[in-house]
Amino acid sequence: MGDYYASRLSGERLRRCYDLAPPRVRQYLDAEVQHVSSKVKAWHRVLELGCGYGRVLAELAPRASHVVGIDTSPDSLLLAGRLLNGLRMDLCLMSAACLAFARHTFDVVACIQNGISVFGVDPVRVVREAVRVTRPGGRVLLSSYSDTFWPQRLEWFELQAREGLVGELDRERTTRGTIVCKDGFQANTLTPEAFGSLAREIGLRPRLEEVDGSSLFCELSP
Repeated sequence: MGDYYASRLSGERLRRCYDLAPPRVRQYLDAEVQHVSSKVKAWHRVLELGCGYGRVLAELAPRASHVVGIDTSPDSLLLAGRLLNGLRMDLCLMSAACLAFARHTFDVVACIQNGISVFGVDPVRVVREAVRVTRPGGRVLLSSYSDTFWPQRLEWFELQAREGLVGELDRERTTRGTIVCKDGFQANTLTPEAFGSLAREIGLRPRLEEVDGSSLFCELSP
């Protein structure tokens, strides 16, 4: 798949995906942001992996001491810079699998909306790096989709495909929990078992929580 979010689904195209989200999907998106926000204190340093055009950063920046967003798409970061001008934050062109930050830099590291499944890199590397840059006692927050949210998720991708934002859905390969498009895009779902396996790889015990009947959150604390 390569870096789909840098080569095709970036900047204004990415923003359009969220603009056309149906009401139930908007509820899911808001619920994820509110869940992360509830973990952030005024003195925290926060890192978002895969920040896109800054949709989540806009909510987190006023709550924290300092917020950093990373992404692999220059177009998305440029749009975030314009939309979030004046907020206390930094934007960096960077891969979540190779973070250029020192150990124990952040209090909260967030990778939500199934980002860990669509980055196109080894999820274990992403989690190891997230844990490395999180201070002892801090939080790493990862999310994927709840199984019960599959119909709404599929509807949303169908809308994106209809608008030409992602490729036509491959109906033969798209099955419950996995979206496959004919242009090479693919997004899986991390189950509780998959999150548990990731956590065991790095020697941590996950705290799993379903949010809004739409998200499965995995919280790790170094």
